[in-house]
Amino acid sequence: MNRPIDRRDFLNGISVGIAAGLSGFTRAQAQAGPPPSQDDAAGYPPLRSGLRGNYPDSVAEFDRIRQGSYAGVSLADSDSAEEYDLVIVGAGISGLSAAYFYRNALGPDAKILLLDNHDDFGGHAKRNEFHYQGRTFIGFGGTMGIATPYPYSYCAKALVRDLGVEVERNPEFLNRVLEQKYGLAAGTFFDAEHFGQDRLVKGNPRLPQFFANAPLSERARKDLIRLHGKNPDYMAGMSRDEKRARLAKMSYQDFLLNVAGISPDALPFFLGNGGRNNKRVDTTPALEAAGHGLVGFNGLGLELDQEFNEASYLFHFADGNASIARLLVGKLIPGAFPEKQSMDTIVSARLAYDKLDHPDSKTRIRLGSPVVRVGHVGPPDHSTRVGIAYRYNGRLYGVRAQYCILACYNALIPALMPELPLPQKDALAYPVKVPMMYTNVLLRKWTAFQKLGVSRISAPGMYYPGTFLDPGSTAGGYQGVTTPGEPIVFHMVANPNKPGLPRKEQNRFGQQELLSTSFEHFELQIRRQMARMLSAGGFDPAEDIAAITVNRWPYGYAYTYDTLADPDLPPEQRPHVIGRRRFGRVAIANSDAGAAAFTNQAIDEANRAVQELLVLQGLT
Repeated sequence: MNRPIDRRDFLNGISVGIAAGLSGFTRAQAQAGPPPSQDDAAGYPPLRSGLRGNYPDSVAEFDRIRQGSYAGVSLADSDSAEEYDLVIVGAGISGLSAAYFYRNALGPDAKILLLDNHDDFGGHAKRNEFHYQGRTFIGFGGTMGIATPYPYSYCAKALVRDLGVEVERNPEFLNRVLEQKYGLAAGTFFDAEHFGQDRLVKGNPRLPQFFANAPLSERARKDLIRLHGKNPDYMAGMSRDEKRARLAKMSYQDFLLNVAGISPDALPFFLGNGGRNNKRVDTTPALEAAGHGLVGFNGLGLELDQEFNEASYLFHFADGNASIARLLVGKLIPGAFPEKQSMDTIVSARLAYDKLDHPDSKTRIRLGSPVVRVGHVGPPDHSTRVGIAYRYNGRLYGVRAQYCILACYNALIPALMPELPLPQKDALAYPVKVPMMYTNVLLRKWTAFQKLGVSRISAPGMYYPGTFLDPGSTAGGYQGVTTPGEPIVFHMVANPNKPGLPRKEQNRFGQQELLSTSFEHFELQIRRQMARMLSAGGFDPAEDIAAITVNRWPYGYAYTYDTLADPDLPPEQRPHVIGRRRFGRVAIANSDAGAAAFTNQAIDEANRAVQELLVLQGLT
C-alpha cells in the first residue's frame, strides 16, 4: 500500500511531467506560437492530473477577497486599456451561456470578455483526459448530464437544440458492453467498521436473497428485507395531507428509526443514501426521500409526483457537460476548433487553448484570472462603466465594461462588490455550497471486476459511497472500452460532511476538509478503498492503477432549500431571489441564483441576467 503511484498523465506508458504549482499558461503563450500538443499537459488543462476541480491555485485569492484585501482597489484607474461591451466573471456553463445569449441579442460585433479563476473553462463541467498506451481515455470530473424536455424550460431546451444536441439519441450512445457481454451487475460493499467484516455482495437489495449474504444481525437483516419489499402503512390513521406534513418535518433517518422501526444495526446501510443535491440520511426530509423513490414508503399511499416524467430523456457525453461547454466555446470562438463541431464530433475534437484569449476575437476567455473587485466607475445610478480588477500571473490588472455579469460563486459576491445593499449581501451569503468529490482512476485493466461480476459498487460506510466503471458514452466520436484487459476509467463520488450537524454546518465541515486535505491523503484513501472492495478479485492497487485525477469541489453544487433546514417563505422573499437582483449595470447569473444544482438552471439564470441588462439598454 505504501508503494508510490505515478499520478501523472501517461503517453505510450511514459509519464508526462507536470510541475506541481502550474496554474495556466501566460497571456504571452496564449497569443503566440503554435497550438500546444494535446500530449502536453502544460498547454492542455484536461490532461492535468493529481488535484483538480477547485485546485489550490484557483481558490488562493478567496480568503483575501473575503477579508477585504481588495476593497480599496481603485476601479477608476487601470493599467490596462481594455474596454468591453460586457465582462462576465466566471466561464462555467452559466457564464458561457450568458455570453452566447448576449452576443445573439447584440450581434457578432459585441465585445465580450470572460474571466475565470481556473485554468480551464466549464466550471463544474470538468473534462479529465488520460493518454495511455497510445489511446485517450476520458472521464467527467463534475456535472454529468442533461435531462429534457422536462424539467427544462423553453430557453434551456432551445440552447441545447441550438448546440446541435439531440438528447433523444442517447440510447444509441450507451456503452452496454460491460453488463451485457460479461454479465456484470451492481454490488454493495459492507465494511468492517460498520458491519463487522469486509464483504462484497453482488445483486439487487430489493431481492430478499441479497441480504442473506450480507454481514448483518438477524434483526437488521429482517428489517432491511421488509423495507425493500412491500411495506405496511407505518402511518395508518393519518390522512394523506397529514402524512406529507409530518414527513416534511422529519429526516429520512428519523423515519427509518422511529416510524418504520428499524434496528439501529440496519441504519449504516443507508449512510450513503440521501436526497437531491447530495444530502444524507440525517439531512434529507423524509418526504423528499419518498419522492425520490427511496425504500420504506410504498405502503403509505402518498402518490407523490415523480422527478422526471416518461417523456424525459437523460443524455450525457463521456466528459459529461464539459462537451456542452466546449460546444458553447465553439459557437463563441470559432477559431477554438479547426472546424465546426457537432454532437457527433465534439468529444474527440482538438481544442486550441491558445485561441481562447486571442486579441482578434470579439469574444475572449481569459483563464487563470481570478476577479478580486467589481464596482461601478462613479455612482451606480449614473455610472456608464463597470470596473473589474483581477489577478493574472501574480499582477493586478483592470478592465472596464459597459455592463458586467457575475456568473460566479454567490457567497463571494458581497466581498467582490462591497457597495451592494446589506439585505442583498445577506441573501447572497445565505446558501452554503455543497462540497463534492468526483475522482477518476485510470486502471490498466479491470479483470478484478470481471471476476467479481460487478461494474458498480455502493459502499455506504466508505469515503467514496458511489463507485463505478465508466466505459464512456460513444457520443461525440468517443469509443469506449470493450474487454477486461483494456484500461478503463473508474469513477468515484464522495460528498464530504459530518453526520449529526445541521445541513449547512455539514457542508462547511466538508468544505474545510477538502481544502485542508492533501492529494497524497486522497490517493491513499482511494487505494485502500479499492483494495478492500476488490481484493477477492485479485485487484492490486500498485499494479492496476495507472493514474488518478481528484476533482475536489469544496465550493461545489448550488444550495437547494428543504423543509428541514430552511424557512418556508414566499418565492419573492427567498434568499436566492433577493440575492440575484440587478445592481446598476451588474447582473448576477449562476445556478446559486436559481437555488438548484442543475445545468438547466445555470442556463436559465444566464438568460435572466442578460434580459435584465437588455431591458436596461432599452433593447427588449
